Amino acid sequence: MRTYRELFRTPEYTPLFAATSAHLAAMTVSGLALGTLVFDRTGSPLLAALGMFGGSLAQVVGATALMSAADRLPPRAALTATGLMFALGTAALTLPGMPLWALFAIVLGQGAVAAVGGGVRFGLLNEILPRDGYLLGRSVLNMSNGTVQILGYSLGAVLVTALSARGTLLVGAGLYLLAAVVSRCGLAARPPRAAGRPSVAETWRNNALLWSVKPRRYVYLALWVPNGLVVGCESLFIPLEPDHAGLLFAAAALGMLAGDVVGGRFVPGPWRHRLGLPMLLLLAGPYLLFVTRPALPLALVVVAIASVGYSASLLFQERLMAMTPDELSGQALGLHSSGMVAMQGVCASLAGGIAQVTSPTTAMVVMAGLSITVTLSLTAGLRAGPGAAEVPVG
Repeated sequence: MRTYRELFRTPEYTPLFAATSAHLAAMTVSGLALGTLVFDRTGSPLLAALGMFGGSLAQVVGATALMSAADRLPPRAALTATGLMFALGTAALTLPGMPLWALFAIVLGQGAVAAVGGGVRFGLLNEILPRDGYLLGRSVLNMSNGTVQILGYSLGAVLVTALSARGTLLVGAGLYLLAAVVSRCGLAARPPRAAGRPSVAETWRNNALLWSVKPRRYVYLALWVPNGLVVGCESLFIPLEPDHAGLLFAAAALGMLAGDVVGGRFVPGPWRHRLGLPMLLLLAGPYLLFVTRPALPLALVVVAIASVGYSASLLFQERLMAMTPDELSGQALGLHSSGMVAMQGVCASLAGGIAQVTSPTTAMVVMAGLSITVTLSLTAGLRAGPGAAEVPVG
């Protein structure tokens, strides 16, 4: 499968694409609104970063305790329920006088649910599409992510000004509700991919199997750590440019979109294995220029160029699927997704803490340098040939 026409003619891909896009739009406008709300209340870069990305930390709970549900729940019912739960939780964030601890409790609860939802969503994608169509289908979802973020952060900044942060959160709740409706009406009723009841013990057992092959461990680390450290840079856009943070987020999304278009549609198969590491270095390298405290126009260019490197995630996901059996695809992709966003939450907290005692630009340079260091340390393990990597689980 090599064309977009073939992709969208595949049954169920279009409603999955639409529901995923609505969910991403909700996350985008809600995250910007929540980060703004927390920063306005506290003036703290650390708490603002946690407001936007703190839910990612809770995905560790989902990944380590709940992820077996990703292959053991009916996908349509699970995605519908996830959308409804996010809609209700986001609407609750708008209640006047809500203490910060309650606000963060809701955000963390949503993060735990999101871990399982991601596993269900991407496992269903692997089920809907043939094996040779996964990269193209995933790249289109990534492209949607980039496009939605460009529009969402730009529109979100306008909404925050016009409607207030709380009003923008209500818009996000409505988008989550739309995602739930599209999932319920557009997807077919499918049985779970695996038999048995989800449990903490089953989650641990399958995670241990997924982690048991050394080349796969390197792929997971490459998917989680360099990416997360650069998201730590992005988490400082609000304290860096309080009036123009939406533009910086939109520039990042534009670069990510460009990388996914090229990586998913035009990079030939033999090159995909080779380009992952260079893309990870591109992802972090430009952020070192923030040591010069660039003006906003140059900062937008730097962020956009760096974000092309997010295409590394797409390339490493294809490698991950090549070494994972179908019956564990949901948990494997869910572990990737939840581990990635959990690391983003950890790194956003770390970046916010560094910025608290230094400055946003200093913290961004430190996080970029750490990302490059981690990528270089993974080089030997990631250069293993495809034959060595494709070791079956168990």
